[in-house]
Amino acid sequence: MKTENKLKKKDTIPNKKTAYRNFPMVPRVVFGAGCFSQLGEILLPMRKNSDAPFIFLIDDFFENKDFTSRIPVMFNDEIVFVSAEEEPKTEQVDALVSHINGKYDEKPSGIIGIGGGTLLDLAKAVAILLNNKGLAKDYQGWDLVSRPSLYHVGIPTISGTGAEVSRTTVLLGPDKKLGINSDYTTYDQVILDPDLTKTVPKDQWFYTGMDCFIHCVESLEGTYLNAFSQSYGEKALELCKEVFLDDVSEEESRDKLMMASWHGGMSIAYSQVGVAHAMSYGLSYLLGIKHGIGNCLVFQHLQDFYPRGVELFKQMLQKHQIQLPQGVCANLTQDDFDTLINVALGMEALWENALGPDWKTIMTPQRLQALYEKI
Repeated sequence: MKTENKLKKKDTIPNKKTAYRNFPMVPRVVFGAGCFSQLGEILLPMRKNSDAPFIFLIDDFFENKDFTSRIPVMFNDEIVFVSAEEEPKTEQVDALVSHINGKYDEKPSGIIGIGGGTLLDLAKAVAILLNNKGLAKDYQGWDLVSRPSLYHVGIPTISGTGAEVSRTTVLLGPDKKLGINSDYTTYDQVILDPDLTKTVPKDQWFYTGMDCFIHCVESLEGTYLNAFSQSYGEKALELCKEVFLDDVSEEESRDKLMMASWHGGMSIAYSQVGVAHAMSYGLSYLLGIKHGIGNCLVFQHLQDFYPRGVELFKQMLQKHQIQLPQGVCANLTQDDFDTLINVALGMEALWENALGPDWKTIMTPQRLQALYEKI
């Protein structure tokens, strides 16, 4: 990625939206094959008492599998299996919070999310709402959370989203797809065990890995770029290229992609994503398309904005023999396209990062619809 020119341009245009923000980081993280076995030891000192349970929100992929026996449940701890087939919704968060508040007299000791981006985002949101009044949709936006979240632990079982390290939890609400962006969203503890990703199907592995690759491209090519974001983004991008273009062992691939996800999530903590993510939000909201594949469907057509990134992406598609769905938007009505456009253009920070302060003159509704029509 050629970022030198953008860095020079940035010297004379301070990034007012992110300048000197005191962003939180995950305070504790353990990494390594097999480190999931330390979960019980990690949770024990955080348990308030025997009546304050830990609630484990787990991808239902693991239901009825041996993995469940490894969960260190004690006393009245509860395991809740959650489907990750659809994007996480605000009403889903509200239902989980209502269930927990109605079942237990004492507030839980903590929330543990185990799964991909959907489960990690749900766990973050539930931890917030257990300590803040109202509904999840009330907190979709930036810095709307006033009280610290409940203690929460993130354990990814697929790599790429960066949800384990980010300060946002992206949710589909009744009116929009938007994250709860807050200093209180970030996990208190993350466990990074590459062995947990062994069972990921190849297509899902690719799509989620591309989420990491694409948001690194968008961060490094964005107008919000700074040395903090660049240092993490360049490392994540390097790791993605090794995983998806070089010939590496499965074990090495798991390790590297988990680290790429971590660094990629950090790269946008002080920056932003761009065109692909904004458009993908529209696809998720209208058609329920999962975030990773949505990014891929869009990114293949963004050579005018990210020429080198799209070139590498197509090489990765070919190397791993991934066939993207065709004709996704072929039968949409004009009302459908208007919804896609309104959702996507509502992500103003993403467009400004991608195209600069005059982005509205560059990305008109007509141009955006023409891009959607290609998908």
